[in-house]
Amino acid sequence: MSKILEELRYSDSHEWAKIEGDIALVGITDYAQHALGNIVYVDMPEVGDEVTAGEEFGAVESVKAASDLISPVSGEVVEINEALDDEPELLNADPYTNWIMKVKLSDPSEIESLLDAKAYEAVCAE
Repeated sequence: MSKILEELRYSDSHEWAKIEGDIALVGITDYAQHALGNIVYVDMPEVGDEVTAGEEFGAVESVKAASDLISPVSGEVVEINEALDDEPELLNADPYTNWIMKVKLSDPSEIESLLDAKAYEAVCAE
């Protein structure tokens, strides 16, 4: 069973968002990293890029497959997790501690359309 954290919000494309004021930390879920297997590369946006909820912002490559990353929120990328450049496998070790990007929210109300832990659990069970 994949680990799902109560305090996060989720997208049905298996990304999570942790809201801290007007900033969202974004990463992939435990379910996603299990499905991908050993992650070997993370394609991240640049600081200053605009991301849009429901649109691709990068990709994760594993030994099995490549998977697009879909942003759960809209806004400006204010930081990326540069540790993932050298150690993409950190996403396998702990996908919730190792976020991919931080986004300054342009529309905080979008958070309401994301799944809570219980709803995301149902998506994973399908």
